[in-house]
Amino acid sequence: MDYWNAFWVGGAICALVQILLEKTKLMPGRIMVLLVCTGAVISFFGWYEPFMEYAGAGASVPLLGYGNILMKGVREAVSQSGFIGLFQGGFKTGAVGCCAALVFGYLASLVFRPRMKG
Repeated sequence: MDYWNAFWVGGAICALVQILLEKTKLMPGRIMVLLVCTGAVISFFGWYEPFMEYAGAGASVPLLGYGNILMKGVREAVSQSGFIGLFQGGFKTGAVGCCAALVFGYLASLVFRPRMKG
């Protein structure tokens, strides 16, 4: 049942994003930022953890999960460092995901030799 919940929740998130892409004039970058911010807001109110327990990877893998991770890091850093934690927390927890995206993107460019379409 865990696989089924992850599949349908992740699929629903992707379907909603696709509808946003098709029916609005929002650019993909803005929709990605909207997803991260939505995940952070849901995490701020404490609703993301029960959602993630139910949906598993269907909730933690999309960009909503990245917003949750950023908010968790900010919350922990504020409790440890006070006001300066607002600026530290997101960077510390988000650094791994950003670094992995850069490294794997670079490796993919070495393997696949991208070319401009002519």
